[in-house]
Amino acid sequence: MGKPRGMNRCFFKVLAALITCFMETNFRVVDAKEHDPRSSSNMSPSDFLDSLMGRTSGYDARIRPNFKGPPVNVTCNIFINSFGSIAETTMDYRVNIFLRQKWNDPRLAYSKYPDSSLDLDPSMLDSIWKPDLFFANEKGANFHDVTTDNKLLRIFKDGTVLYSIRLTLILSCPMDLKNFPMDVQTCTMQLESFGYTMNDLVFEWLENGAVQVSDGLTLPQFIMREEKELGYCTKHYNTGKFTCIEVKFHLERQMGYYLIQMYIPSLLIVILSWVSFWINMDAAPARVALGITTVLTMTTQSSGSRASLPKVSYVKAIDIWMAVCLLFVFAALLEYAGVNFVSRQQKEFLRLRRRQRRNHKDEDMHEGRFNFAGYNTSQCLPTKDGSAVKNAAPAPNPQPSVPKDTDTMKKKFVDRAKRIDTISRAAFPLAFLIFNVFYWVTYKIIRHEDIHSKQ
Repeated sequence: MGKPRGMNRCFFKVLAALITCFMETNFRVVDAKEHDPRSSSNMSPSDFLDSLMGRTSGYDARIRPNFKGPPVNVTCNIFINSFGSIAETTMDYRVNIFLRQKWNDPRLAYSKYPDSSLDLDPSMLDSIWKPDLFFANEKGANFHDVTTDNKLLRIFKDGTVLYSIRLTLILSCPMDLKNFPMDVQTCTMQLESFGYTMNDLVFEWLENGAVQVSDGLTLPQFIMREEKELGYCTKHYNTGKFTCIEVKFHLERQMGYYLIQMYIPSLLIVILSWVSFWINMDAAPARVALGITTVLTMTTQSSGSRASLPKVSYVKAIDIWMAVCLLFVFAALLEYAGVNFVSRQQKEFLRLRRRQRRNHKDEDMHEGRFNFAGYNTSQCLPTKDGSAVKNAAPAPNPQPSVPKDTDTMKKKFVDRAKRIDTISRAAFPLAFLIFNVFYWVTYKIIRHEDIHSKQ
């Protein structure tokens, strides 16, 4: 009987040792799992996302964060890739941007996953709530999906969501073209909520770097000022009060293109019209052809300057320039008409004198002033041989009035016509110079400073 008892004791000791060893091993595994950062309770990434925003999470993308509570604050900032295609005729501009929105959704906060943020596939955007942002002054827009959707979704541990998207927008930009082409335009971009009032959603700009511009960004006709004016444009409609933020871009036009294509050619055309003042006034075909050619060329140039501009009712700076240039060219043509008229006055004067003399002769004949009293026939006495001897000489015939010298008259009127050409050679350039001084001082200095002070 003693032997079986000893064997039972040994068996129980071995069994107790095995149980102790097994329990220690389990405790170590559990402890290792608790302290292993790569472990998430044996949960795969798919299961984790499902538990975070999937069907098993109870997350409803139709309900905004803080439902029935304080409004959601959405912080926005934009990065400008390209800026251009500013069209005066349609008064809009084209811009390519990265639009970034950041807000906090407490339902997306997590602690089971070790990473501080999760970069998710853009397809997950349909599973979460997003602000209903739209561009209030947008005319056209399109997304980019080459080679994949240009969207970014990042979720942080505290539930903060970063949503970035690449867009190409055509935005309206009402322009004041009174100083064109020396104008400064202000184009806005307005970001507004469409369906959520300010009780549910509020937009605000990022404090630092709200609007960033790509390095080396250049515009063909404008210079974009570095300062961007950020502000709020809260809209009040019948349906409520909606949040709106805006940024204003100040664009200063560079007039190099217009100097080369419009101002300098029109200036040369005006100077060309003055060449007729040095051409002999008897060369009528040359002077008339030159005058008509410059007028037609100036008209074509003026029409070309208005081709790329909208049909506005006010007068622009380029309109004043073209109108005055056309006026000077037309005045040069009329100047030759005046010179030609004055030079021909001596012929008209001589023709008038001949007509007056002819009228005087006709009047003398009607009044009977032609008689024979001057011949003194009563004093003719007959002689023995039948001849008659005149005792008295006949009365002298009346002398006709001596007209003015034709050459002297012609020289007088020709000199008067030449004097008009001589005066025009100095008067036209001087008047055009005075106009240039007033024009450039007014539009390039005075009005330019007024625009800068208003902005």
